[in-house]
Amino acid sequence: MIKTIGFIFLGYLSGSVLYARIFAGFFKKDNMIENSKDKNPGTANAFMYGGFWCGLLTLIFDLAKGFLPVSFYFHQAGTRFPDVISSALIIAAPVIGHAFPVFFKFRGGKGIAVSFGCLLGLLPLWQPLIILAFFFILFSVVLRISPHFYRTFVSYISALVCMFFLVKEPVICIGFSLIAAVVIIKLIFSKEKREKPEVSLLWKR
Repeated sequence: MIKTIGFIFLGYLSGSVLYARIFAGFFKKDNMIENSKDKNPGTANAFMYGGFWCGLLTLIFDLAKGFLPVSFYFHQAGTRFPDVISSALIIAAPVIGHAFPVFFKFRGGKGIAVSFGCLLGLLPLWQPLIILAFFFILFSVVLRISPHFYRTFVSYISALVCMFFLVKEPVICIGFSLIAAVVIIKLIFSKEKREKPEVSLLWKR
């Protein structure tokens, strides 16, 4: 039990490191987050306001901080999911840390890239990762929902519903439910301007 709590805490601390802010300072883009529309310390703003290398490094490290603690735990645990609740918390801990980071006065990002990192950590169980990626691609390319606020919201809700039907492991559904809840809460309380939602089809553009 103590070991499990340690992994949850480790995942949370890993998520609490906001690499968008770290690399913004490294590339001398100190006001990058503050100058962005939604003030979100995440990968998208790192690319848009910090440049390619700032964005790429932020993406890699945001994926890694979700992937490493989740992957390490499940590959050394012996059994795939030793305990449902604790395993679900371990899956979600990096996203919770990113959204409410102890190192940055609990003011963090939405956790989208970190979500993908956490799901990568479940490999070779690939279905959760594919499901989330599928809906992001679907609503970004084929049935494009804009602005990004609504696209993200619909993608996470759709992925969550789909996982309850297609993924057999209850711990995955519970873990992703926690992830989706955190992302949606951050979306709702974000400073992003609420523009009118639009839906466009790929073949009608």
